[in-house]
Amino acid sequence: MSPILIVIPGWLVAVAAGCFAVALCWRRWSHHRTWEVVKAELNFANMGKIEIRPNYDDIQIAHRAWVELATRKAGVPFDAKYDVIVELYDSWYDLFGRLRELAKDCPASKIRANEGTRELVDTLTSVLNFGVRPHLTRWQARFRRWYVDALESAPAARSPQEVQRDYLEYGELVADLEAVQLGLQAYMALLKKIATGQE
Repeated sequence: MSPILIVIPGWLVAVAAGCFAVALCWRRWSHHRTWEVVKAELNFANMGKIEIRPNYDDIQIAHRAWVELATRKAGVPFDAKYDVIVELYDSWYDLFGRLRELAKDCPASKIRANEGTRELVDTLTSVLNFGVRPHLTRWQARFRRWYVDALESAPAARSPQEVQRDYLEYGELVADLEAVQLGLQAYMALLKKIATGQE
């Protein structure tokens, strides 16, 4: 039995090759494309004026960071009636790790080659080091230690929210915490604008 020979018309080969070339060019172009400059001024974490002309990688990083913030307690205003401060601190701790990983995962070659990527990674580290860390350094350890003892000795009928209000410096702690939350929300809006191009 002789093998079956399939003849493919030359025009079909040319069309397939053309489609492949267009797809390859599109993929390369979309990864190197830059979008309009995103400008913002944030009075948070020593950021000040920010100008980022995002590329494909930048919008991916911004999207991931935005989702991390938008899906956590860190991304919504503190509600003194219902929120428990130690749960918020746990959320911040987890967020700290995720944003740090995003910054670490960005290849150094891209940071060196692209000013927008460098600026975006700088904002991630600024949020951690100058936005969240100062509050945690000042308040977290002292409050957690006090809270554990206060919760154990409190009557069972008292809610965690009621117990935390007994903290001697509660008003000052909450004011500082709310300022950090507002800063994180402003940063979240910037990330969303970089990722989606929308306010």
